[in-house]
Amino acid sequence: MVYKQPKSKYWWFKFTWNGELVRKSTKQTNKRVAEQIEAAQRTALAKGEVGIAEEKRAPTLKAFANDTFLTHLKATKAEEPNTIAFYRNCVRNLLASPHLSDLRLDQIKSDVVTEYVLQRQQTGISVATINRELATLRRMLRLASEWGNLRSNPPNITLLDGEFGRERVLSFEEETAYLAAAAPLLRTVVTIILDCGFRPDEVYRLRWEENYRENRLVILKGKTKAARRSIRVSSRVAALLEMIQPDSSDGWIFPAATKAGHINQSSLKKQHVAALKASGVKPFVIYDARHTCLTRWAKTMDPFTLKKLAGHESLETTMKYIHLNESDSEKKQDASMRSKLHWSEARRTAVVILLGIPFNNSIQSMIWTYS
Repeated sequence: MVYKQPKSKYWWFKFTWNGELVRKSTKQTNKRVAEQIEAAQRTALAKGEVGIAEEKRAPTLKAFANDTFLTHLKATKAEEPNTIAFYRNCVRNLLASPHLSDLRLDQIKSDVVTEYVLQRQQTGISVATINRELATLRRMLRLASEWGNLRSNPPNITLLDGEFGRERVLSFEEETAYLAAAAPLLRTVVTIILDCGFRPDEVYRLRWEENYRENRLVILKGKTKAARRSIRVSSRVAALLEMIQPDSSDGWIFPAATKAGHINQSSLKKQHVAALKASGVKPFVIYDARHTCLTRWAKTMDPFTLKKLAGHESLETTMKYIHLNESDSEKKQDASMRSKLHWSEARRTAVVILLGIPFNNSIQSMIWTYS
């Protein structure tokens, strides 16, 4: 029922639901509207009792990206400023498209994504940049679905073909020349990446007490759960760490006057350029040291072990790191051919001996001819 309290101009409603009194002001002066509000309140309670929840309107991509996604990254990736900067840049590019940014999350379908890709391609944007943006959009939609901001299933977003991956693998000669020319800080960091296969950001954030235990470097958190792993250090990494280890076992292994308190990509930029120039090594990025390590490991390690030590979430990612350079392929091919020739020669020589034919230069020439 609806009623008015003394000295109040608004209508109130009052009824009993499951033995409890429900009473609330409608904030309305019209009795008919107040009765409609009471009926709506009864309906809402009935829906809740049988498990019917009110449909929550999906936010726009712009609202979700700024209010939820980036806020989540700032809270969970506070120690990874490069990661935050990467996603902020990708989000900025995505929201630069008015048609995409103003759509609700449940309105973003495959055709919308295709139209966005075509727009980016027409402006001459590289495949790699478009793929980073698509991967960011895919992650946002998956998180929105996981958090309940998106009721429908997110669209299947596939990355474009034609992206050039990290194919730079340092030779041992290049490694030696580069490390010899590198400043002490750079030399230590790159050596850890070369021998342990860590991502550069993982090395930058290493702490003495938390991450260095009994000649092992332990990664406790990273991009995914798979990033958690423990790697036994090489003798040269152990020696380098021993040289810089302070009396106190607390604090960053590579402290710096940065906001995070440790070194970052910018801390090594000038040193890296100087080392390349002094050594004469063909330019590469520091991340290529990780690629070099994983490629070397792949020659003696099965893919599943490599996946675990690399900290990859999927085997597909691991397989991208498994490749041989041309010289290795040629060496293996030559070795295979030599093996076949040696086996053919040995087999025909055995036949000659069994037949009792005297072995001379003519017989040897005939053996090679028919091998």
